[in-house]
Amino acid sequence: MNKPSLAAWAFVLPALSVIALFFGLPVLAGLLLSLTDFDLYALADLGNLRFVGLGNYAHVLQMPLFWKALGNTAYFVVLGVPLSIGLSLGAAVLLQSRLARFKPLWRTALFAPVVTTLVAVAVIWRYLFHVRYGWVNHVLESVGISPIDWLGDPHWSMPTIILFAAWKNFGGNMIIFIAALQAIPEDLYEAARLDGARAWAQFRHITLPSLAPTTLMVSILTMAGYFQLFAEPYVMTQGGPLQSTVSVLYMMYEEGFRWWNLGTASAVAVLLFLIIISVTRVLMVFAKREGAA
Repeated sequence: MNKPSLAAWAFVLPALSVIALFFGLPVLAGLLLSLTDFDLYALADLGNLRFVGLGNYAHVLQMPLFWKALGNTAYFVVLGVPLSIGLSLGAAVLLQSRLARFKPLWRTALFAPVVTTLVAVAVIWRYLFHVRYGWVNHVLESVGISPIDWLGDPHWSMPTIILFAAWKNFGGNMIIFIAALQAIPEDLYEAARLDGARAWAQFRHITLPSLAPTTLMVSILTMAGYFQLFAEPYVMTQGGPLQSTVSVLYMMYEEGFRWWNLGTASAVAVLLFLIIISVTRVLMVFAKREGAA
């Protein structure tokens, strides 16, 4: 191995060591745990640990709660990801327009929810949507609409959490979109205006195609994050009502740290990982086909 290669490995090795220690090793440990019946008894005495192979996976796939949690998570992703991306893209376009004033102030204000503590703002939203004392229902009552049990009604609990998650997370994507918008040459818009293209035509034929790689990256990151829904239902609804907000990650937490079925919880984690990888792959294939078209 020549000297440049040794120097390159010397620079990369510390980062690879950290990744292996804090990512690779836990992933490997979780995969191994998912093949055992590791529970509270095995935690007390490793002699009680048994190898069960794919038994945990078969057990999880036969649990009605897992499919309920997967359906809730898919509902959250299908509605939440487009809403979050749409809000972030809309805010970015508005802040980049020539009509916008006080841009630094608005960027800071819209980005602020991203850096606030999730549990703290979830508690605040829980009180805002309280059926008796929440400001949201007070506003509805002022216009003659009956109060809604936002977090206690199975039909409204998940949409409320989706709205909260979109508000909490869209600011980060907004900053990414703003950076991508600033990289689009202004000459393209000037040429389009000279050709008589209006604002919507410019957005459709210049902005959106130019943002395609950024939109793909944001979609994958947002999708992966939304599949890991946990803190919102944990703080706001505790998985209720009627398990309408139980997510896959919430189920994994319950299995692992409430019932101490760590082998089953690890199997749920591995299945969630495979689902995220599969959906990401589908998005990549779809993006390549669209690019080829």
